[in-house]
Amino acid sequence: MITTTAAFSGFSVDDTEAATAFYRDRLGLTVTPSMMGNIEITLPGSDAPVLIYPKADHVPATFTVLNFVVEDIDVAVAELHDAGIEIENYGGYADEKGVMRGRSVNRGPDIAWFLDPAGNVLSVLSNGPAAAADDAAAVVDAAPAVAGA
Repeated sequence: MITTTAAFSGFSVDDTEAATAFYRDRLGLTVTPSMMGNIEITLPGSDAPVLIYPKADHVPATFTVLNFVVEDIDVAVAELHDAGIEIENYGGYADEKGVMRGRSVNRGPDIAWFLDPAGNVLSVLSNGPAAAADDAAAVVDAAPAVAGA
């Protein structure tokens, strides 16, 4: 076992200015400029930053790099739509709103995926109104494995 003082996650983008505008203005997150052209975003309910760094030869991840736990998936999808963010439909399993409804068939949370400007996959997911923000670990454990998401 290693002895650590902190931990954080990170991923690349091809344009940190576009990422700053997206994460700050469209998702409403706190974005802080960092060293070497990097930016850090602060996630709701956490003090751990997520490092977003520029990479000239960036290739978007083919998996979900960031999940946002929400109380009501339909409200979250409507908010994303209102912010001009398009919902992705992986595998054709989503309904007309773009939500894969796992709760109704006992197959994990309700989830919807979307992309940041660099093409990285993000999601909003919910176990329903009773799922509080501190239940995020339980939601993640229940998340389905979907190819390409």
